[in-house]
Amino acid sequence: MVGKTYLQATHESSLRLQDLGCDPANAQFVLMERKGWDKTQWLLHMHDAISKTDYRQLLCDEKSLLKHVPPQYLLGAVEFFGRCFKLTKDTLIPRPETEELVQLILKKRENNLPLKVVDIGVGSGAIAISLALERSNWQILGVDISEEALEIAKENAKLLGAEIQLLQSDVLTSFIGEQFDIIVSNPPYIAYDEWKIVDKCVRDYEPKEALFAGENGLAIYLKIAKQAPKLLKASGILLLEIGYSQAETVSHMMREAFLNKREVKVFNDLSEKPRIVCVKEEKR
Repeated sequence: MVGKTYLQATHESSLRLQDLGCDPANAQFVLMERKGWDKTQWLLHMHDAISKTDYRQLLCDEKSLLKHVPPQYLLGAVEFFGRCFKLTKDTLIPRPETEELVQLILKKRENNLPLKVVDIGVGSGAIAISLALERSNWQILGVDISEEALEIAKENAKLLGAEIQLLQSDVLTSFIGEQFDIIVSNPPYIAYDEWKIVDKCVRDYEPKEALFAGENGLAIYLKIAKQAPKLLKASGILLLEIGYSQAETVSHMMREAFLNKREVKVFNDLSEKPRIVCVKEEKR
C-alpha cells in the first residue's frame, strides 16, 4: 500500500528533482498529462490516495527526469497552438515562441484567400499543420532534410486532419522556378561553439541537426537569403525565427539579399526579446 495522496507523492518527487537541479514542476506536469487531467481535475483529485500503478509510473518518470530527459519526450507529445502533436527524438520540441510566429503569420494574412506557403524545416509539422488548420484555403508545403522528421509530420497531419504536402529538400533547393506567397522557417540557429551553454536537456536529447548550424549559427539563413528572393512573390512575406542575438545580422542579410527593395522588420516575443525577422512585400 502506498499510503500517499497524489499531492504528497508529486510534492516529494518535486523536492527530489529540485535537489538535483531539475525543474520541480515536471513531476506534477507529467503525472497530470498521463492522467489526462486539467487544473480543475487536479484540484478535485489531488487529495485522493494515489494508486500503486500511478505511483510506480511517477517514480519511473522521475528517474528519467533526473537524467534531464525533457517531459515532452517522456510523453511522446507536446501541445502547440491548442493541439496535441506527436513527438519523437527525431523532432525538435516546439516552443511557445514559435506559436508567436504562427500568430504573426495569421495576423499578417487574416483572410482565407488561396495562398501558397512553404515551411522550411517542418520538423513535427507544428507550424505547417497549425497554418493549414487555421486557413483551409492555403496550400501548405513542408520541407525538411530529415526523412525521420517528415514521417512524424506526416503522422501528425493525419492525426489532426490537416491537408499539407511534405517533401525532402535542403531548404528550397527543390523549388527553383516556383513562387510562394509565404515562406516561413524556424531553422537551426545555435552556433556550434555555444554547445556548452545550451541547457543539458536540450543538447543531450533534442536532434542536433535541428538545433545547431555552421557559419556561427547562420548557415540556414544564408541559404534562405540566396534562394528566397527568386521564390517569394512581390506581394509575399518571409518570416524567420531567430536566436536572441541574431536580429541585426539576419536583418542586414535579408536587406542585402532583397537588394533593399523590401521592408525588413524585427518583432519581439512576449519576453521582449528579438524573435522574428519579417521581410514584407516590395516597397512602394
